[in-house]
Amino acid sequence: MSSPQAWVAPTCTGLADLLAAGPPTLWDAPTLCAGWQVRHLVAHLTMAARLTPEQFGAEMAAARGDFGVLSDTVAQRDGGLPADDLLAALRSPRLHGWEPPGGGALGALSHAVIHSLDVTLALGRPSVAPDGALVAVLDGQIAADGAWFGTDLTGLRLEAADAGWSWGEGRTVRADAGALVSLLAGRTLPDGTVLPRT
Repeated sequence: MSSPQAWVAPTCTGLADLLAAGPPTLWDAPTLCAGWQVRHLVAHLTMAARLTPEQFGAEMAAARGDFGVLSDTVAQRDGGLPADDLLAALRSPRLHGWEPPGGGALGALSHAVIHSLDVTLALGRPSVAPDGALVAVLDGQIAADGAWFGTDLTGLRLEAADAGWSWGEGRTVRADAGALVSLLAGRTLPDGTVLPRT
């Protein structure tokens, strides 16, 4: 792949395909994001497919500059959209070409991969992100020294059991690449595994 951006579309469409093939009850299942069902998570992931920059600016102003408040407001509101609308947003070329301000192509890919894993890991399903995308996001998280989500990597060795990827020295944390991405993103896995925070 010439750019991480090229992995965004298959990640998002893979999640759409998984949800479209499942029972409607999947939309109400919990995710790794506390308090968010699948519908809320997808509504958050696909904001860029629905909101113009001007609309996003208005939402941010309404949230008084607090992105956390904006995210929860939009997720709760737009999570009530029909499933077909949310699936269409996941498949939207506008979403696939979006880059977060200051985040670039890797930021866009990380957004898609991490949030898709919030769904698939919680549901006990395989990752929908391409293997290369998972490794690219792992490399980005390590390059940031865990700072994206405040994880403390001191004294840890991370090993991807399914990707031949490893980093660090110390206490070994071995898991599939997708699970490592989620751990580095500050998530608690369904089995209770979590990385220390800074």
